[in-house]
Amino acid sequence: MKNIDKKSLANAYQLFETAEIDKIEIGTTKGLQQIHLYLFGGLYDFAGKLRTKNISKGGFRFATALYLQEILVKIEQMPENDFEQIIAKYVEMNIAHPFMEGNGRTMRIWLDMILKKRLKKVVNWQFVSKELYLQAMERSPINDLELRTLLFANLTDEIDNREIIFKGIEQSYYYEGYQKENEE
Repeated sequence: MKNIDKKSLANAYQLFETAEIDKIEIGTTKGLQQIHLYLFGGLYDFAGKLRTKNISKGGFRFATALYLQEILVKIEQMPENDFEQIIAKYVEMNIAHPFMEGNGRTMRIWLDMILKKRLKKVVNWQFVSKELYLQAMERSPINDLELRTLLFANLTDEIDNREIIFKGIEQSYYYEGYQKENEE
């Protein structure tokens, strides 16, 4: 695990340990920026800042930087009254990909905060296969049914279970290709 990843992972743990997570706006761009800043502050000079450059991954172009602000306003206004709406909002935020780096880790925490507030549930990420999740995310701009099915099957009402939260954070970093040194 690279040094930057170790520090960011430690920051993610601290976000929950210190209850700073409870001070973050839920379901908003500002809240997403707050999470990003907490995870990557001091590690990236762009921590918590919306990107100003176009980015792509695996041939997929994320939202154009020129229109990012307007897109984020629209996403923020999306309803989040039920599971389907929450996942739709999550998918749209993923398409926007508002940061230069760290979008996935930031957005999975953001998603869990929305689910916790609206449905009194979180995703038990430790049981969500990396391969199935990444495939579902890749296809989600066209149809989010696969993603909804995968995440719904792994919802839990143990929203304050420290082990579930921390294993979820570790899984989130694993999705991005990071492993603990003893696993490499």
